[in-house]
Amino acid sequence: MSALNGLFLLVGLLLFVSVLASTVSARLGLPLLLLFLVVGMLAGEDGPGGIRFDDFAAATLIGHLALAVILLDGGLRTRVASFRVALWPAAVLASWGVVATALVLGVFATWLMDIDWRLGMLLAAIVGSTDAAAVFALLRNSGVRLNERVKATLEIESGANDPMAILLVTILVEMLLTPEKAGVGRFLLMLVAQLGIGALLGWAGGWVLRRLLTRMRLAEGLYALLIVSGGLMIFATANLLGGSGFLAVYLAGLMVGNRRCHATEHVLRVMDGLAWLAQAGMFLVLGLLVTPSHLVETLPLALVMAVFLMLVARPLAVWSGLLPFRYQAREVAYISWVGLRGAVPIVLAIVPVTMGIPDSRLLFDVAFAVVLVSLLIQGATVPVAARWLGVEVPPSDEPVDRREVWVGDRASLDLLEYRVAHGAHAEGRHPDDVAADVGGIDVRCVSLVRGGRVHPLGLDTRMAEGDSVWFVASDAHAERLARLFSAGAGHELSAHSGFFGEFVVDPACPASALVANYGVVLGEDEAALPLRALIGARLGRALVVGDRVTLGGIVLTVREIDERGVVSQIGLKCPVARPAR
Repeated sequence: MSALNGLFLLVGLLLFVSVLASTVSARLGLPLLLLFLVVGMLAGEDGPGGIRFDDFAAATLIGHLALAVILLDGGLRTRVASFRVALWPAAVLASWGVVATALVLGVFATWLMDIDWRLGMLLAAIVGSTDAAAVFALLRNSGVRLNERVKATLEIESGANDPMAILLVTILVEMLLTPEKAGVGRFLLMLVAQLGIGALLGWAGGWVLRRLLTRMRLAEGLYALLIVSGGLMIFATANLLGGSGFLAVYLAGLMVGNRRCHATEHVLRVMDGLAWLAQAGMFLVLGLLVTPSHLVETLPLALVMAVFLMLVARPLAVWSGLLPFRYQAREVAYISWVGLRGAVPIVLAIVPVTMGIPDSRLLFDVAFAVVLVSLLIQGATVPVAARWLGVEVPPSDEPVDRREVWVGDRASLDLLEYRVAHGAHAEGRHPDDVAADVGGIDVRCVSLVRGGRVHPLGLDTRMAEGDSVWFVASDAHAERLARLFSAGAGHELSAHSGFFGEFVVDPACPASALVANYGVVLGEDEAALPLRALIGARLGRALVVGDRVTLGGIVLTVREIDERGVVSQIGLKCPVARPAR
């Protein structure tokens, strides 16, 4: 019993230290996942903790379980609307991108390490895919708002590229162990099974879970357990049938998360904690598994491999995959750079070790070191690279908090909280006057909190700096309300006029009616188009917030897109007047 309690104490202590150290990680700008790995390594046999852990089978079990939970949570938070702009590009990167990365890196690894070409290709296949845990965590907690095309491409790619990576590793392991059984037909059939069975079970299982979630009445805490248990069943069933459990559980989460109901908020709140627990536990265990002294020996090799992967192999794969989709060069560069490696390569690197492949421990150590370098360099520069490459868009004006109150099976009220900033348009005004400016009778103030206490609302109530004000309002009014509570938000575009422009123009306005006032000459075909269609025709791709075109001296920038993917607001930036000489 004492041994069991000692284990509980150890696990709790490691998680506790990791969570407390997250504040240091944030101040240093380092990814939190890297911190979990380092804590695990320090607790290992070469660190102060001195824990000897080399159970690769247990690490595989924990890794697969954690990845299933992380991918389920990622699917729950991915909006189907993002598929409009990034489904096919991400699908190409999740298939061809993994193969191309592995081919280029495999040739380099074979030459660099002077090993059998099959081992070189195996190492490349192990680190060839991006990691969903790292991508989801870093993009959503980096503090930057990427344009939707880039963000959706990275997230969908990382959630869908595991089947191809697993297939490549399986092929190369079989070629090393039983080359006589290796055949193109067998592996094509395996690929079809991985994708087909995974996609079918993910869709069907997600549909069932979604129906159960909307129809059942459970205690609040049980909704998330229902989704987690169902997701794990889908994951395991897909794997048992020869499909991709990772793809299946991601799609199941996607199906559930895009049908909001009375239980959705409870599920997302609990899943957020479960996903963090899964990431922390997985990276701690993987950190325990590695021997730092071995890493020091392989570090020069790993550094060269990582640099080649980041600067040559990944960019070539991304450039060739996105070429038909007319991405901008800066978008391609950012997607290439944020090819984050994380838990998946380490879990895949365990496979050759458990299968008894010669020199497999060397592959594991190199792959682990490559992941460390990726998290340290690429992970720490996610926000910096976004600003430098210009793929960041200004943060949208949002409520401080939002809650859903369900009043029926399919009907809910949105409660939105705003805080009065100094100099805001709302300061000194009655909440009902602000509501009338935005949505009339569709927006209603329900509470005003001042000094930590509910302040009674009366006819003479005036909002003051620091007040928290709660409104019942739909999401359609959320952003405009937020502007009225922001500092210096007297003008609709003042906060982001440097990016979007000084004016808002109607996207349905004919181009000819606008450009004539600025002396811009357009062809007859373009002049007859609405502005939203003109921008789309010029760029030749699905539009996202931040897309822009230059017409003579004016710049038109997509400012807002509605739920149907239609441009609903365009910002106009006037030409800068030059002083006369």
